Amino acid sequence: MKRIMLYLATNLAIIVVLSITLRLLGIGSLLDQQGVNLDINSLLVYAAVIGFTGSFISLAISKWTAKHMTGAKVITQPTTETERWLVNTVQNQAQLAGIGMPEVAIYNSDAPNAFATGMNRNNALVAVSSGLLQSMTRDEVEAVLAHEVSHISNGDMVTMALIQGVINTFVIVLSRIIGHLVDRTVFKTERGHGPAFWITSIVAELVLGILASIIVMWFSRQREFRADAGAARLVGPGKMIAALQRLAGTSKQALPDQLNALGISGGQSKISQLFMTHPHIEDRIAALRNLG
Repeated sequence: MKRIMLYLATNLAIIVVLSITLRLLGIGSLLDQQGVNLDINSLLVYAAVIGFTGSFISLAISKWTAKHMTGAKVITQPTTETERWLVNTVQNQAQLAGIGMPEVAIYNSDAPNAFATGMNRNNALVAVSSGLLQSMTRDEVEAVLAHEVSHISNGDMVTMALIQGVINTFVIVLSRIIGHLVDRTVFKTERGHGPAFWITSIVAELVLGILASIIVMWFSRQREFRADAGAARLVGPGKMIAALQRLAGTSKQALPDQLNALGISGGQSKISQLFMTHPHIEDRIAALRNLG
């Protein structure tokens, strides 16, 4: 399933590693109450620590990860007229949006796309593909940049981290409850927990984590509408509509699969619309036309 972005995959990997590590250190024994039943209070604290730790570690390394995955090169000193225009445009939009100047980067890709990421709205990253610069007009690129600046201004990555932290917590709690029930009812363990509890818990954690991504994907779709509206306020709805129309006629595969949810266009889920990171472009254009 191609929809799970790098942030979600990193987060899921972190919570699994943390779970196994804490178990090896013996901290998992806190979840047994007198060796018979789960201590739900301890389990909630345990789950929240792991869940939010995984989410915020993923957020903290999001800029580094995105640069590494795409090979994006940050423009530290513009050397071409295009680079100067990019930096100046982002700077002007950041000032209008009331955020700190993001890093501006370009990455090599024939397909047009862009993304924004970072845990701090005053220290974020905006990156565009070489294909976007080659296939779009300046007005359309300006709209795409405004869309990404709006993501930063809206604090979308931090909000996503909070949502993911809550989801992680419930996934861990439910997976441990499932493991406990299987261990007691199927394997008839009477005290403590046997290997079946931990194997079942980890498998349930992975499965529930993927299913819970439906909630994250829903939020991702809603934030696209908000970022489109923010871009319309910065540069006008006409430019944003033109940019989306251009994207509708180009290849969707602009980013590594794991980074789809960070991009401007995103792809289309063949499995279910529940796992789409972006709304259909036609729906986004219709929403822009209905503004004001």
